[in-house]
Amino acid sequence: MNKLFNELFGRYTLPQEVKAKGIYPYYRPIESGQDPVVKMSGRDVLMFGSNSYLGLSDDPRLKEAAIEAIRKYGTSCSGSRFLNGTLDIHLELEEKLARLVGKEEAVTYSTGFQVNLGVVSLGTRDGYVFLDSYDHASIIDGSRLSFSKVLKFAHNDMGALADKLSRVPFDAPKLIVVDGIYSMSGDIAPLPDILDLAERFNAAVMVDDAHALGVLGNCGRGTADHFGVTDRVDLIMGTFSKSFGSLGGFVAGNHTLLNYIKHNSRSLIFSASMPPANVAAVSKAIDIMLEEPERISHLWDITNHAHEEFIKRGFDIGVTESPIFPLYVRDTEKCLTAVRDALDEGVFITPVIPPAVPQDSVIIRFALMATHTFEQVDEGIDKLEKIFRRLEIIK
Repeated sequence: MNKLFNELFGRYTLPQEVKAKGIYPYYRPIESGQDPVVKMSGRDVLMFGSNSYLGLSDDPRLKEAAIEAIRKYGTSCSGSRFLNGTLDIHLELEEKLARLVGKEEAVTYSTGFQVNLGVVSLGTRDGYVFLDSYDHASIIDGSRLSFSKVLKFAHNDMGALADKLSRVPFDAPKLIVVDGIYSMSGDIAPLPDILDLAERFNAAVMVDDAHALGVLGNCGRGTADHFGVTDRVDLIMGTFSKSFGSLGGFVAGNHTLLNYIKHNSRSLIFSASMPPANVAAVSKAIDIMLEEPERISHLWDITNHAHEEFIKRGFDIGVTESPIFPLYVRDTEKCLTAVRDALDEGVFITPVIPPAVPQDSVIIRFALMATHTFEQVDEGIDKLEKIFRRLEIIK
């Protein structure tokens, strides 16, 4: 390896320092599916670190659909959607997705990250992109590739957004990009207010519903449906690695927008298409979500229960409105210690530390699945309360 590169990257020693303290929290191997209880080092561990909100990642029906797709189509499309990688099941899934979110058309990508990268980056030189300060990294990276000028506004602050919008030409192309549910804070974008500003200042709106599909709206249709504003949103994107138990992503909108995206989005055109197994699993997951609304009802029942319990026991959970609970620690070493101690007690949770967040915003992320029971939620909270009190995170 080049000596200069060795010296440059060799200066990065933070992982080694944390490992030396015995509190390294990443790349922990799991030996089973993403269920409420997983296997780690041969023992049962309660999983509260997954994004499988509907609990479908290990569902036998998704597995069977994926197996049947492999039998018919093989393991790969061996090319991009643009060229040889479009299967009939891609088109069927896209029609289903468009109906699900109430749009004219949809197109699938290999990952949700690639959706945001490939859509947000399409901005023109005379345009502007407006980002919530809590937007996902994929949105930020897409904006960095765009020719448009990028303007950030304070999280869910409509006054700040209005101020930014008022400072640019009315007739310039403008795109506002927000998450539906924010993946770390768990709160919901005030979409009606954002749309009012967009219409006032002549801007388009894109909603990243990665964490909202399967959680918000009628039968899990997402944030726009939740607020009854689907017809006012220009673009809705989502991922398949969360509620839909697979891998991939999509964006939906009208025919004009999708025609441009399908012929200009580089992360779509120059990436291999979703493998058949992933496509079939997503399609089956959507069917189950629509046929079993009790899944979402139960998810919200345990969410409301967990919210009450966390507050009652003195946890700081911020302003969450969803099955995502940020447990504020505000200290990196205590956070990593709590994550280690929780795993020792049979509870899997995930840390969010600098540089992802400022030091005073360090959290542990606790997320629920529709397949969790009330008893499992209580057991997890009981164990975390003891750890948090021992570390004096809560009094």
